Amino acid sequence: MQDPTTLPRSPMRPLPGLIFASRWLQLPLYLGLIAAQAVYVFHFWVELVHLLEAAFGSQTALQALISSIGYKQTVPITSLNETVIMLVVLALIDVVMISNLLIMVIVGGYETFVSRMGLQGHPDQPEWLSHVNASVLKVKLATAIIGISSIHLLKTFINADNYTDRVLIAQTAIHITFLLSAIAIAYTDKIMSGIAERKH
Repeated sequence: MQDPTTLPRSPMRPLPGLIFASRWLQLPLYLGLIAAQAVYVFHFWVELVHLLEAAFGSQTALQALISSIGYKQTVPITSLNETVIMLVVLALIDVVMISNLLIMVIVGGYETFVSRMGLQGHPDQPEWLSHVNASVLKVKLATAIIGISSIHLLKTFINADNYTDRVLIAQTAIHITFLLSAIAIAYTDKIMSGIAERKH
């Protein structure tokens, strides 16, 4: 039996061709996400430099860190303490996880919805990209969002004195909602995969 991929392709009619070519309208969106990624990289390095400067005694850098993490105390902070360091490190981890989410959306979305990237056999091809599709991408995005939400929730609990009970309860409820949504997406994907396998 002849491989369908080797069969000669007939030219597409104008309207279907235009509709199919419209997928390239997404290209500026992915380029915009790359620009957003660059902003996150810059923000990461600014915060890291402030942390290093504060570790060597810079009061200006310390106050910049305290302001960026929203940490408040009745007694002025004149040197780094464990709580401030932990909140700053969690903020840096948060930036990294959001950056990972951006990469998944940019690379996976482009590969799935715009055009093949031809990375087969490339030594740096991400492991998850070899079997990515719309369903897999949704599940991976959902789990990434749960990770980001977990970091935000941990930062809130560490800095709980600066939040009202209403905010703490709301953030916990939002995190649980994200978790249940991810479970529902994964379960739905499993059901749909099972139906597709039975059809074959």
